[in-house]
Amino acid sequence: MKLIITGATGLVGEGVLLVCLENPAVTEVLTINRKPLARKHEKLKELIVTDFSEIEQYSERLKNYGACFFCAGASSVGENEASFTKKTYDFVVPFAKTLSGINPQLVFIYVSGNRTDSSEKGDVMWARVKGRTENALLKLPFKAVYAFRPGFMKPVKGQQNVRLIYRVFEALYPLWLSILPNWTCMMREVGLAMIHCVSRGYDKAILEVQAIKLQAKP
Repeated sequence: MKLIITGATGLVGEGVLLVCLENPAVTEVLTINRKPLARKHEKLKELIVTDFSEIEQYSERLKNYGACFFCAGASSVGENEASFTKKTYDFVVPFAKTLSGINPQLVFIYVSGNRTDSSEKGDVMWARVKGRTENALLKLPFKAVYAFRPGFMKPVKGQQNVRLIYRVFEALYPLWLSILPNWTCMMREVGLAMIHCVSRGYDKAILEVQAIKLQAKP
């Protein structure tokens, strides 16, 4: 299994990358980032791009992969709908459209968010934008498209890009898991569920926390 991962310098992308690198089913991982990773591995390759909308020039290279895990994303804190749309929908969808033209046999997995609004009409701004992004991606002509909606994720061992608030949450993980089981999972489960969506598929396009946990199992 040869995979593409975006956002490997962030919390989710780094965690998913580590899970993929240690998984024997994964033979190669290509990260697409704006800056190099401070990490080396025999399975790891890097593609540095300044503009994600210009990946078409790398089309021959990108044809060789079976899946893309799009883990890059921006926080909605301090953003209005127009600016968050630019950093979310306008960032993800053009990239995915170009990639679907380059490699339509690819499985595309987008990390969205817990309580994303598929109707695009709710009161929560970020949930509407994420929902609009999901809906656009699900229409693209990939082999398969999945939207992951994790909540709080316990980081995997060895992660470096973890904010202090996540370290605090991590220490209290058993508590959150008992109180909010539908909002809490492990980053390892997210990575394994992605790998299994590629290897064995899944019967629904949107995976909430419980579905992620189920799909992560052997």
